Amino acid sequence: MKVDLFDFVLPPERIALRPAVPRDAARLLVLDGADTRDLSVRDLPGQLRAGDCLVFNDTRVIPAQLEGTRGDAKIGATLHKREGPRRWRAFIRNARRLRDGDAIDFGAGVIATASDRGEDGSFALDFAGDEPVELLLDRAGRMPLPPYIAAKRPTDARDAADYQTMFAAEPGAVAAPTAALHFTPALIAALAGAGIGHETLTLHVGAGTFLPVKADDTADHRMHAEWGRIDAATADRLNAVRAAGGRVIAVGTTSLRLIESAAQTDGRIAPFEGDTAIFITPGYTFRGIDGLLTNFHLPKSTLFMLVSALMGLDRMKDAYAYAIENGYRFYSYGDASLLLP
Repeated sequence: MKVDLFDFVLPPERIALRPAVPRDAARLLVLDGADTRDLSVRDLPGQLRAGDCLVFNDTRVIPAQLEGTRGDAKIGATLHKREGPRRWRAFIRNARRLRDGDAIDFGAGVIATASDRGEDGSFALDFAGDEPVELLLDRAGRMPLPPYIAAKRPTDARDAADYQTMFAAEPGAVAAPTAALHFTPALIAALAGAGIGHETLTLHVGAGTFLPVKADDTADHRMHAEWGRIDAATADRLNAVRAAGGRVIAVGTTSLRLIESAAQTDGRIAPFEGDTAIFITPGYTFRGIDGLLTNFHLPKSTLFMLVSALMGLDRMKDAYAYAIENGYRFYSYGDASLLLP
């Protein structure tokens, strides 16, 4: 499909620079078949059925944005995928000043050597020393806010909490699974009281999620791989939900993409551990999920393509036009939509 089909005009003032306070006060646009409803995230228990199960991504965002020097050159690095105990693949700013074997000094005693330049301009960074890389990043790194927020304001202390979900447990993401930012312990308790369960899986979200689609046709775009895991016990419980007549509702496109990577042709969800580069566009047959709770996404993005595959392109373009007209807040810190095809 032509990428231009997924374009729309978003006024800049619709981009949220801070999350709703409290988190579950965010607005919720429900697309239930042909029906559209304006609600808040707190209303979610009444929009699902007893026996349904929400699936969250328990990845934890690391301070993956680094600023350093190579000689007199300023070098910026955004880590996006772990390749070894001390090696990370990184997108590099000012990459023309960097060569294989160059050492980058990120300050605070954190030094990494660049090598293995990729076709996409990324480098592998090998961090020096014996300290765990996580400790080095805590010293020298900062929270990697999406570029559409970082371009409008600097990262600050609030973001260290705002950009983590209540489920964040497994360090390794360089972007938050933002649909889950709306959830609070009180909302989870209300969902449980309505007979709605929840499970967690892990997908370490990479910075590739923010990269623009540069191809003219979706067939020519290649996704960056991300590592994920669904253990056998979780897979068994999700299969039991559907066998009992409940629905598996992914919270966020990252949860959805991992479930669909693990789903078999008969709809059974198998245990999964490894990389996935699944790219979901209209025409895709969903096998493992029955609905999605997600934020509002960028024009011509792979995520808008995904929700269009789930609900239909015309339906989503109409819904986004409605959301823009009615003041919904977009992107990572914005409002949410519940998509029930």
